[in-house]
Amino acid sequence: MRVYIAALVTCCSLTAFAAPGAGQPTPTEPAAIKAQLQDYYFDAARRGDVEMLNTFIEAGYALDTQDEKGYSALILAAYHGQASAVERLLAAGADACMQDKRGNTALMGAIFKGELGIARRLLAADCSPDQRNAAGQTAAMYAGLFKRVELLDALAAKGADLNAEDPLGNSAARLASGEIRTAAPH
Repeated sequence: MRVYIAALVTCCSLTAFAAPGAGQPTPTEPAAIKAQLQDYYFDAARRGDVEMLNTFIEAGYALDTQDEKGYSALILAAYHGQASAVERLLAAGADACMQDKRGNTALMGAIFKGELGIARRLLAADCSPDQRNAAGQTAAMYAGLFKRVELLDALAAKGADLNAEDPLGNSAARLASGEIRTAAPH
């Protein structure tokens, strides 16, 4: 399977340099191959298949490729608790600050899922501790909401503003104390 995927990645890379119409397969075939490779890549991240991820890395696959929801392999690995995959992707240069289409990061996903070891590893990345998602929430707000107090301390040590508020007035400090502000009913 590794050899097959390595060959597919190489083939896709080379077709980008071929002259138009120079014996290339129909346009739908490269798109289908690209989609299949992307599925294998994301599946390897979800399952923590570091050997398969290494195949993609060694072939020069774009580590920060995103799916239709904006999820990268790093976001998926963090969310699914795959610490070794997270470590390998970070070591290979995956962007820990990348956001999905809702603005969530791998760190936010790890905090949400209670993957504290992965969250600590992601905290070591060079990302703003106050990076916000589309709802205006920070990783510290997630840590407060889900009572990940030990991560709140680590986020504060990295410079996170525990009193920063989302549009509803929630802050990490308020959420950690159990105070949750919601939108007024219509």
